[in-house]
Amino acid sequence: MTDKTYNVLFLCTGNSARSILAESILNKEGAGRFKAFSAGSQPKGEVNPHALKELEALGYPSKGFLSKSWDVFAEPGAPEMDFIFTVCDSAAGEACPVWIGHPMTAHWGVEDPAAVVGTEVEIQRAFAQAARFLKNRISAFINLPLASIDRLALQQRVRQIGRLEGASVKSAKAE
Repeated sequence: MTDKTYNVLFLCTGNSARSILAESILNKEGAGRFKAFSAGSQPKGEVNPHALKELEALGYPSKGFLSKSWDVFAEPGAPEMDFIFTVCDSAAGEACPVWIGHPMTAHWGVEDPAAVVGTEVEIQRAFAQAARFLKNRISAFINLPLASIDRLALQQRVRQIGRLEGASVKSAKAE
């Protein structure tokens, strides 16, 4: 077993919902082994209140989150990432910054709950579903034998995680 703490960056275009959910869930579920961050290519500038409400309802941290640009993590002095996961299809197709080191990447696309238009119940249900799908992926990820698996096998496993239940169209069609 290793004492290494793995840095994980979750990317989404707006960094207001899915990437925030994933950051909070991994920071609690993987405490001590993982440090999660989130960012977006075109950050909305504020976190979706439904995402914070869902985190709170599930007992995850819901305070202190910021919608920020992924450029923050490509600057000198930024934490070096071990893993980078895109959680929305549009971010997966964008040209990302050059990341320090050689982080392992995968697409874990989940449909955007912030795009749901409907009643408050329907919107909250979409956020609950997105959180559940992300938690399932994070649970599978934190249970991988990171210290004892070779890089190629690990890359294959993190990509397979992106095809778990709730995968967006792009994730479901991935390799």
